[in-house]
Amino acid sequence: MTDYDYDLFVIGGGSGGVRAARIAATHGARVGIAEEYRYGGTCVIRGCVPKKLFVYASKFSEEFEDAEGFGWTVGERTFSWEKLVAAKDQEITRLEGLYRRNLERSNVELHDSRAVLEDAHTVRLLSTGQSFTAKYILIAVGASPNVDRDLPGNEHVITSNEAFHLDHLPEKIVVAGGGYIAVEFAGIFNGLGVDTTLIYRGGEILRGFDTDLRTTVREEMEKKGIRVVLNDAFEKIEKQEDGSLVGRTKGGETLAAGQIMFAIGRNPHSNDLGLEKAGVETDGIGAIKVGPDSRTNVESIYAVGDVTNRANLTPVAIREGHAFADTVFGDKPWQVDHSLIATAVFSQPEMGTVGLTQEEALERTSNLDIYKASFRPMKHTLSGRDEKMLMKMIVDADTDKVLGVHVVGPDAGELAQILGVTLQMGATKADFDRTIAVHPTAAEELVTMREPTERLRG
Repeated sequence: MTDYDYDLFVIGGGSGGVRAARIAATHGARVGIAEEYRYGGTCVIRGCVPKKLFVYASKFSEEFEDAEGFGWTVGERTFSWEKLVAAKDQEITRLEGLYRRNLERSNVELHDSRAVLEDAHTVRLLSTGQSFTAKYILIAVGASPNVDRDLPGNEHVITSNEAFHLDHLPEKIVVAGGGYIAVEFAGIFNGLGVDTTLIYRGGEILRGFDTDLRTTVREEMEKKGIRVVLNDAFEKIEKQEDGSLVGRTKGGETLAAGQIMFAIGRNPHSNDLGLEKAGVETDGIGAIKVGPDSRTNVESIYAVGDVTNRANLTPVAIREGHAFADTVFGDKPWQVDHSLIATAVFSQPEMGTVGLTQEEALERTSNLDIYKASFRPMKHTLSGRDEKMLMKMIVDADTDKVLGVHVVGPDAGELAQILGVTLQMGATKADFDRTIAVHPTAAEELVTMREPTERLRG
């Protein structure tokens, strides 16, 4: 591999690219990495991490209210958006520093520049014009928020990128979209006291998740004061003389707001990357086509993470990067199993899920046992809050294997992580039944549900 400047050159300093670079370096490879913005990528800089911090902040409004039911008297309280943003920025700067130091400790050479492909073994840094050769190139540039470019007035909207850096909170906001980013930000703004509307073109939010969970989350959001407009979309957006916005919808709604945020999906960040020069194939939305080993159609070029549009989650990108590095440089070939991925939506209430939805399970077998429990969390017996928790388990009636477990309620994401282990091991309903409950917890419902609430037979 001495004919090249590097054994591996990584384009993109997000979670997937950083993991691949570090692991390859520990296997003895000479590694270079280029990042045009900040190390850490979408998740750390403008995604999961700052979003979760904002979720924490937005929940305090309800915590103060709930405290009264437990004997506390909470006095006057105020909120400073500026202090929250400053604290968030400080933490993100700290995390980026960790990413940089960990790369440097692994002897990875950092290039703070956008890099593009020149051919199958060459990359060029746009900031300096330097070119480097590498036996292997890994593309890990992620994805970018999508805005409807054909929508009149689209220049007036913000995306999740800008939402983290607003100068001030608006009095009113409209969030367009029904996926996890839209739902999460609607909860954040509402919890921080902003009059919040969510508009989605579909018949129910959170497409792709289990129907019972989708309905439950939407109903609970509406209880918290979020207005949800379904089966509708913006037709145009107008800016008023005072700087406020008015959105006109196809359904005849007029939605006035200080800000309108679009969270209608993300597109692979593959434009102007030089893919054509290297002969790398993409699909209709610009996602790089890869095989199970993350290799593109060009033997020396691989891609991981959101730019491949497989399972667009940070932990998946990390696993893909690790598998690539072990396989190519560590003589330990393995591939990521995308078929069973535990995930969480930090909506309010929170949602955790692993395995098949009921709809997906019915496509595999017509004999299902469905177990559901809906109840008020113990905390709210004293707080008085009208909020329900939902737990749902989907079981193959022929084999007793648990195909999916879905939870809406406090700490659902934490539960999903452990549930992911049990399903990965092939747990059956009998395994859950044999497990002694932890009392008093909400999670005990998962091992005490004995009779199916529904038996589906083909």
